[in-house]
Amino acid sequence: MRTETLSYVKEHANHLEINDPLLITQKGKARFVLQNVEDFEYQQESLALLKLLLISEKSAKFNTLTLDQAFAD
Repeated sequence: MRTETLSYVKEHANHLEINDPLLITQKGKARFVLQNVEDFEYQQESLALLKLLLISEKSAKFNTLTLDQAFAD
């Protein structure tokens, strides 16, 4: 993952290419991660599938599952 300062990103925003996530720092600390839309959507879909897998595992364990049980940590 490439790292750049917030100032750099502001100065070069018109021609930044985001092929891999970009870690943006501010005052020497990590503040933001910039990524392209396709990667973000893929990440969100992967998380949704993992949540569904967890719900199905809980369901198999308890035979039936209420909504509270399904979404409990």
